[in-house]
Amino acid sequence: MEVTNRYITIKTQVDGDPKVSDFELKTSNLPLSLDPGSNDIIVKNLYVSIDPYQINRMKSQSSSQKATATAGVITPGEGIDAYGVAKVVASGNPEFEKDDLIVGYITWGEYSFLKGGNCVLRKFTPMGLPLSYQVGILGLSGLTAYAGFFEVCKPKKGEKVFVSAACGSVGNLVGQYAKLFGCYVVGCAGSKEKVALLKEKLGFDDAFNYKEEPDLKSALQRYFPDGIDIYFDNVGAEMLEAAVANMNTFGRVVACGVISEYTDATKRAAPSMIDVVYKRIKIQGFLVVDFMNVFSDFLSTTTDHLRTGKLHALEDISNGLESLPSAFIGLFRGHNTGKKMVKVADE
Repeated sequence: MEVTNRYITIKTQVDGDPKVSDFELKTSNLPLSLDPGSNDIIVKNLYVSIDPYQINRMKSQSSSQKATATAGVITPGEGIDAYGVAKVVASGNPEFEKDDLIVGYITWGEYSFLKGGNCVLRKFTPMGLPLSYQVGILGLSGLTAYAGFFEVCKPKKGEKVFVSAACGSVGNLVGQYAKLFGCYVVGCAGSKEKVALLKEKLGFDDAFNYKEEPDLKSALQRYFPDGIDIYFDNVGAEMLEAAVANMNTFGRVVACGVISEYTDATKRAAPSMIDVVYKRIKIQGFLVVDFMNVFSDFLSTTTDHLRTGKLHALEDISNGLESLPSAFIGLFRGHNTGKKMVKVADE
């Protein structure tokens, strides 16, 4: 038996703002059987994570492409691999059986053929929680927020925390973890609706719309009259400059992402290095792959918080394979609220 597998590719390298015309829907025949002795797996894709860093993989050149295996260049015409949830259709791998639910790197398609020796997969049971949680709050976005805050920031109770892109997949969780830990938290977002969500549902102490602030340095001074201890940076550029200007002595800047710079090469942050030196500010970048050793702690802690209602999963789900390009493009235009993903199929 075989199926016609539909999948999304890029037509050419994407070196600017992504457009729908940069992508195309392709088809190929995929046998749903494996050769005897094969270690491969065929899965039906259910949910696919939509992540900003993928734009750097689509560029003709980016220094990030040499950083890790999951950041490598995406070749036009070939499948795009991404984190997601799938169901095993056929398996030659003894670790996986037909109908197992798995989470890991699949593709922007209806089915994925996964080479057994290269699988970054794990089985899971839903435990009464939505499957989509495995892509977001219980997946790599959740781990990024958890490890970035606790392992990189190394917070102390009562510290003052600023989170940019606070309604994004990582930022909203950083703010929630910080509040649960006992910090004072302010976030910024790009609309009054998102600001209200941060304060009224997610428990941020305060929040503001950065688009309404003509002077970001003055805005942060207003929200942090006693200075910022931790800045969790998801955007870079002017926001990073403003945050550094308002940091306290021995403040920490955690560089998680620079989405404002991904599609605009003219935007580069230039924080005051005098402030960095004399305030002894620590600026550290990190990748989630650096912290897989805390995954089990993250998973148990986050699951407990979800069950007790102390954490809220903020999800933004589009439906259907065809919606993948527009869902991805929307990330760079501030369209998403929470973790962006695409539901490809029902279980």
